[in-house]
Amino acid sequence: MKTLEKEIVHSILPHGGRLINRVLEGEQRQNALDRIERMERIYLNNREISDLEMIAVGAFSPLEGFMGREDYESVIYRMRLANGLPWTIPITLSVSKEKADTLKIGEEVALYSQTEVPVGILHLQEKYTYDKEIEAKHVFLTTELKHPGVAYLYEMKEILLGGRITLLNRINYDYYDKYRLDPKETRYLFRYKGWHRVVAFQTRNPIHRAHEYIQKCALETVDGLLIHPLVGETKGDDIPAEIRMKCYLALIENYYPKDRVLLAVFPAAMRYAGPREAIFHALVRKNYGCTHFIVGRDHAGVGNYYGTYDAQKIFSRFGKDEIGITPVFFDHTFYCRRCGHMASEKTCVHSDEHRVILSGTKVREMLRAGEMLPDEFTRREVSKILIEAYRETK
Repeated sequence: MKTLEKEIVHSILPHGGRLINRVLEGEQRQNALDRIERMERIYLNNREISDLEMIAVGAFSPLEGFMGREDYESVIYRMRLANGLPWTIPITLSVSKEKADTLKIGEEVALYSQTEVPVGILHLQEKYTYDKEIEAKHVFLTTELKHPGVAYLYEMKEILLGGRITLLNRINYDYYDKYRLDPKETRYLFRYKGWHRVVAFQTRNPIHRAHEYIQKCALETVDGLLIHPLVGETKGDDIPAEIRMKCYLALIENYYPKDRVLLAVFPAAMRYAGPREAIFHALVRKNYGCTHFIVGRDHAGVGNYYGTYDAQKIFSRFGKDEIGITPVFFDHTFYCRRCGHMASEKTCVHSDEHRVILSGTKVREMLRAGEMLPDEFTRREVSKILIEAYRETK
């Protein structure tokens, strides 16, 4: 353990300067489990369990629990915690007013999964009301229920609970559990591999040729690449995490330098908050030990709610030292048949007729019909995996 702590010290500092650890182990964990039956219970949904785990392992450092009112309101209005540290996404736990009335400030509250597994404890410090419409306008820039983040927000209960948490049991992610690495583990691996400059790539979709291109461009300037797919809760029409993992593994096996790439899952939920989520994802990857973070033109976007490149422009609202991780910006990339290679608006002078660009709708139509996607758009190995997945859903 001393060796691990020594290695971590020499990595990029976590957000706020300290990697949070709220995971109970050994005798402390057993003592908590022995008394949990006497506590009031709250049953968490998938996103809340994911947030609980991300807080506990330090991925959401410096948070030590669900936000109290002061932090919550500061994040909504200022994109900062109450102490001034940049933070753009509220991390909250809601309950009904009836349930809140049964909970006493200063007491411990048992946190359970929907399957009756005790996953953690909330050390309750606050109960407060909030305005969902204000949160929607500031975080998602819309109040439309068609936006998945807004839809989730409006389904939340009317009272928020604030307080530190402790984690008792972790959820098994089955197929990709062996790719789950906590921040202390990625930090150790980066140091072990001798990677001083590490770029992270966030994705909730299969990697196509444009993604591959920007990853490899970034990899030319750093020591290592962390492919860090989000495998928490996403909207219903996103490709399931298990299928995406098969695509990532096929690409790494055939097209990436294995000694310079690390694949690990990010068990967080998508918010689809566009620019704000781009900052959030960057800060979280700093906690995992990355020094650079790739930001595309529509990071964490959905529909037409955010302007082109807003997810990149938002970084100018914070000082470089405040964020502490270097954003790497890329324009929209594509294969140009006239150029004969991957390109972007910055490097290609040819018109759209020469560019291989497929809409999401067109991609889904081709896959449902069993048609291979163009090689210029995605690797054949990925096309085959996706076609098979669509065939199995028929």
